[in-house]
Amino acid sequence: MLRRSDDRTKRPKKKKFDSKEKFFRKKSCRFCLDKTEVIDYKDAMRLKRFVTEKGKIMPNRLTGNCAKHQRKIAVAVKRARYVALLPYVGD
Repeated sequence: MLRRSDDRTKRPKKKKFDSKEKFFRKKSCRFCLDKTEVIDYKDAMRLKRFVTEKGKIMPNRLTGNCAKHQRKIAVAVKRARYVALLPYVGD
């Protein structure tokens, strides 16, 4: 039995993956939600959330912080490193 070329065109084509169709939920700033005004460098447990295992400060696109609070976090982490509450380099 011969196959006609029309049979192939009648099949629905599979939709290829399009990276533009991904849905990202907007992360909200924890400090804006809690209405925290002061980010203290002495609170090392809170600051550890914003530092990677290697000791780098995580960017706000990963943490979801706003620019204002991200700058305050960066300053607090640097101060905590200077006072030896946080390490400069991870293990």
